[in-house]
Amino acid sequence: MIKVRGFVKRYGDFPAVSGIDMDIEEGDIYGFIGPNGAGKTTTMRFLSTLLEPTRGEAWVNGYSVTRSPAHVKRSIGFMPDRFGVYDGMRVWEFLDFFAVAYGIPKKKRPGIIEDVLVLLDLQGKRDDLVNGLSRGMQQRLCLAKTLVHDPPVLILDEPASGLDPRARVEIKELLRELQRMGKTILISSHILSELADCCNKVGIIEKGKVLASGPVDEIIKSIRRNIIVEVVVSEKAEECEYLLRTSDLIDNIERGGDDFRFEFGGTMKEIVDLHSWLIASGIPVLWFREVRADLEDVFMTITKGEVA
Repeated sequence: MIKVRGFVKRYGDFPAVSGIDMDIEEGDIYGFIGPNGAGKTTTMRFLSTLLEPTRGEAWVNGYSVTRSPAHVKRSIGFMPDRFGVYDGMRVWEFLDFFAVAYGIPKKKRPGIIEDVLVLLDLQGKRDDLVNGLSRGMQQRLCLAKTLVHDPPVLILDEPASGLDPRARVEIKELLRELQRMGKTILISSHILSELADCCNKVGIIEKGKVLASGPVDEIIKSIRRNIIVEVVVSEKAEECEYLLRTSDLIDNIERGGDDFRFEFGGTMKEIVDLHSWLIASGIPVLWFREVRADLEDVFMTITKGEVA
């Protein structure tokens, strides 16, 4: 649904983006992860036909970004990281304005606007002034205006920026609902926890380069060769540590009182055997689990490798 090949953007001698390749399939929620200034917004503006590349090409919904920008614009809903509202304009008028811009016939606009208001839970704000809305409601409204022409692709630049925790959760739920509706979503953030539980694929970008891209589970497996295990005991911590250190499958044991964390180099069956062995040895195990890597672990590991 989105394909990028060799995208480069330079401003004089400064490389904002240094050659990005990226593939996003239909129905993906693709998290574009990186610090501020990494090149996320530059790439999104290019895909939205708002920025000419120094070099490279991209295709959205089968259309070339550089050769068929009009078709690309009809295929996408772009939500920028900053957007303006209009004094004296009501919510429905704001949506109607963009519906006109997208060429939607007058007779169809009221029904489409109502549907979008319901989807974004804004029907109660229909007649409110746009500039009087809270930050969270303005974010919802900006997302609503990207949907009035029912695009198959959404490009969302920091959609949860500046929102309170409740509003962030609501944005995530909206993303899942849009995915269920068949939308393909490219979403950027520099706050990794925002994307951890709603994206099926991620691209990690730093200094204008994509360091890793693909399904989250595959990227995690690529950076972590061993399983990380956490064990908590109610007593006999010294005996537990001694037993753990006798195993050839265990490395890098970290202990904090009655808590242990270590790398386990065996199979899943062997980790079950380890649990049974501790119990059989009289160790009162309160907690025994695999510690899953999160996006922060992934980002830190990959970017450290880049620095090295």
